[in-house]
Amino acid sequence: MIMNFRQIAGPMLAVCWLFLLGGCSFWNEFFGPEEEPTPAEIMNEGMADFNDGKFTKAIDTFQKIKDRYPYSTFALTAELKMADALYEKGEYDEARDEYAEFEKMHPRNKDVPYVLYRQGMCYFNKSAAIDRDQSNTFKAREEFERLIKRFRKSDYTEQARRKVRECYIKLAEHELYVGNFYFTKGKYETAMARYLYLIDHYPDVGQYYQALESIKKCKDKIKELNGAEETSWLHGFLYD
Repeated sequence: MIMNFRQIAGPMLAVCWLFLLGGCSFWNEFFGPEEEPTPAEIMNEGMADFNDGKFTKAIDTFQKIKDRYPYSTFALTAELKMADALYEKGEYDEARDEYAEFEKMHPRNKDVPYVLYRQGMCYFNKSAAIDRDQSNTFKAREEFERLIKRFRKSDYTEQARRKVRECYIKLAEHELYVGNFYFTKGKYETAMARYLYLIDHYPDVGQYYQALESIKKCKDKIKELNGAEETSWLHGFLYD
């Protein structure tokens, strides 16, 4: 006997409704539960996304490992790679927090020198132009110097030394910029104070010699002003 369309469609619709209403429980009952991916498989997925530049997706995957398998050997790697992914996204504050947390939780880990260097770079990458506040440059220098002091033979120590010098140069340029600003405004004593600060704190950078020359100019200007004031006072005393 040939079945008509209604006879075929009826059972098919019923099965579809069972799938829709039962969802995973129906599937699991008939076909078995879906196999949970292993920590290694999740890590591989996260690393693949990271290497492809899909940092947001990688962050979600690394967080999944931290949440589901906090005591696995992959959790440690996930913590570090999550910080790296945030760093690559340019989210330096968030990345620095993750690196700092890693250092706090694993102070003896072999990757701590790298973590200290990256903390310094998070500040360094946020340092402003020389005509702006240099708080981030100061903090970057402190982190790099902390690495140099703690790990003299680390692979990252020499990189940190180069970054420290870059920080010193930028800080010196800032002082020179501010000093020049006050000089153009005729505030020679204030300008000279900034030049003197540069010489005292950043003696081994190129701006040192510019500061010395500017100090001489400030002294000459101050002497001229004092002489003009004395001449004016004497003229008034004689002819008033």
